[in-house]
Amino acid sequence: MGRHALLSASSSHRWLACPPSARLCENYEDTGSEYAQQGTDAHSLCEHKLKLSLGMETEDPTEGLSFYDEEMEECACGYADYVLSLVEEAKRECKDPVVLIEQRLDFSRFVEEGFGTGDCVIIADGTLYIIDYKHGKGVEVSAEGNPQMMLYGLGALELFGAIYDIDMVRMTIYQPRLESVSTWEISVSDLMEWVEKELKPKAALAISGEGEFRSGSWCRFCKAKDTCRARAEEYLRLAQMEFRAP
Repeated sequence: MGRHALLSASSSHRWLACPPSARLCENYEDTGSEYAQQGTDAHSLCEHKLKLSLGMETEDPTEGLSFYDEEMEECACGYADYVLSLVEEAKRECKDPVVLIEQRLDFSRFVEEGFGTGDCVIIADGTLYIIDYKHGKGVEVSAEGNPQMMLYGLGALELFGAIYDIDMVRMTIYQPRLESVSTWEISVSDLMEWVEKELKPKAALAISGEGEFRSGSWCRFCKAKDTCRARAEEYLRLAQMEFRAP
């Protein structure tokens, strides 16, 4: 089983909003869930379908998938088709764009020990494409201002920023079970401004276990949510407002 970063890209929405939660969550085991395994299976199938479409060597994982079904097959095929359309778009800017699948992206120059895995990265002159597949259908995820996607962008720029003349990062979240394709662009200069003003200060607090505990939508996937005082106090405040006399 792979090592998980304390300040991972996938959990960045939480630790940027509530920095001390990163260290607090270290005290809790990752118990996993059926939903998480379903997402893992879907990502394995998406990787296979995309490699197959691009003519890359790959092995069909379906026999080893616990949650494989017709819907997952359709979602993975749709994802592969969508990425191929972006590859064709990139070819209009660059004769031979680089396509990376399930690529480890290291952004530790900005966030201590920070890394994550990008589902698909397309590198072309001028534009860097970051594509993330979401199999869940509980919450629609937007690419706009999404810190996970921006961190993936930073990691990809670390790999290829010196080789390709990139001035724009285009981020897409593909969420087929909600029929959602969310795309957002940010210039490299604006991305680096976010790094200096928002990312670095919050990451420094998170790595040292400092900062203010804050409750919000980011608590949804926090391992410490059931014992968090800040969350309990927020629920108590809301309850007091609900039962307040008119």
